[in-house]
Amino acid sequence: MTTASGSESGPLQKERLEEQREEKKREKRRGKRKGEQRRERKEEKTQPTPAPFTAPSQPRPPPAPRESFPADTGIVEDPRSLSSGSKLDTRTSSVDQRSHKPSRNFRLSRPPQAPPNQLRKMQCRVSLLDGSDYTLTVEKRAKGQVLFDKVCEHLNLLEKDYFGIVYRDVEDQKNWLDPAKELKKQIRSGQWDFAFSVKFYPPDPAQLQEDITRYYLCLQLRDDIVSGRLPCSFATHAVLGAFTAQAELGDYDPDELGKDYLTELRLAPTQTRELQDKVMDLHCNHKGMSPADAEMHFLENAKKLSMYGVDLHHAKDSEGVDIMLGVCASGLLIYRDRLRINRFAWPKILKISYKRNNFYIKIRPGEFEQFESTIGFKLPNHRAAKRVWKTCVEHHTFFRLVSPEAPPKRFLPLGSKFRYSGRTQAETRKASARIQRPAPFIQRSSSKRYTMSRSLDGAPVSANHDSLMKEPKVASDTSAKPVATGNLITLETPEKVVEEETSPAEAPAQPAPVAKVTNL
Repeated sequence: MTTASGSESGPLQKERLEEQREEKKREKRRGKRKGEQRRERKEEKTQPTPAPFTAPSQPRPPPAPRESFPADTGIVEDPRSLSSGSKLDTRTSSVDQRSHKPSRNFRLSRPPQAPPNQLRKMQCRVSLLDGSDYTLTVEKRAKGQVLFDKVCEHLNLLEKDYFGIVYRDVEDQKNWLDPAKELKKQIRSGQWDFAFSVKFYPPDPAQLQEDITRYYLCLQLRDDIVSGRLPCSFATHAVLGAFTAQAELGDYDPDELGKDYLTELRLAPTQTRELQDKVMDLHCNHKGMSPADAEMHFLENAKKLSMYGVDLHHAKDSEGVDIMLGVCASGLLIYRDRLRINRFAWPKILKISYKRNNFYIKIRPGEFEQFESTIGFKLPNHRAAKRVWKTCVEHHTFFRLVSPEAPPKRFLPLGSKFRYSGRTQAETRKASARIQRPAPFIQRSSSKRYTMSRSLDGAPVSANHDSLMKEPKVASDTSAKPVATGNLITLETPEKVVEEETSPAEAPAQPAPVAKVTNL
């Protein structure tokens, strides 16, 4: 049994081995065929597909002569695309799309374009304090600091932090150019007309380093007096007019100047013969005084005026009565019927804020008071309220702080992002002390400033400069409502640093607060 079974298993084993060998050979052949097919497919992908050839049924007609086009059409045609008497067909067959590339001879000519630099630049006209205009070109994306620096360079002015540039918005309201903001974001429409003006009136002009800075300050104050923004008495007009005549015309000489030499100088909004005679009498006493000394005496008298350096804004109190808010170096002033009825010094103000068209100040409690008080004022609109708030922030930072406060680093900042970005008065005085250059030449020309077209009140001041600086009249709003508090954009003012310059009659100032914007 065992022998028979062993003899039978031998042939079966051989057959199985042969079948396995054949199966392996078939697998190798199948693998070779698959490899060849893959290589063929790769070659087909790499080589372009030849276009199908169709035998022409008739001989091809000769090409038609090239058709000429006018030179100003900007189109160049391929002669093969048109046949005689046929129209241009823009449709193509599927065979043509596969077999032919688009013709490069068919193109449109572009009109000539201006260089990119010319498209981004704008022409600016700046009215200067002497009545002349300065025209320059700046880029639209440039910041306000670029324009301001170019104007100061043209004027040869180094103590420039007291000055600024004014422009009118779409509502014909006066705005100060933000040096940290792009020009095109501030001037939305219209011509780019500006006015160079004094922004921060120094409490003590004698601390200015250069005579040219005091000269431009004198020009600004003369403009304020003639336009009526800085009211004076008859005696003050005479005193200031005598120093103006000495600075502009020199010593009194009736033979050289003549009897009516003061008619060319504008000294007051309404200049009478009586005023001219008084100025002439005082002018005789200033013989031998240099123009720089005359301007220094002019500033020493002008700084004592009650409205010196006060930036006025129309507003209403909580009862709807028309008032004026005045922002100056010492604080916030309240006027009614041209009389000052209240004064809030910067150390007494804890917070300033605005919400919609309301402006608020939070007052520190007095000696016999226990709680803080908030006073609200109603402005014509939201933009006017923000304008007063920004003016207060700038004056407080410039006159009260050693250096500008850095903006808080928050993930989601609340309230306004505006901050005063220039130097403070303390930094300006330190920088002025380091000025070392010969005294720049000052070309004083009274005829430039005071013989131009008259304004609405009859004062012949510079037309461009006066139109940008004058305050428009605001219509009274009889529907004034009591102001509310809460959810305010607030300027917090905790205690800080610089001493306040006060007159001898005033109490010594408290340490100045720090400006910081928060949301209550």
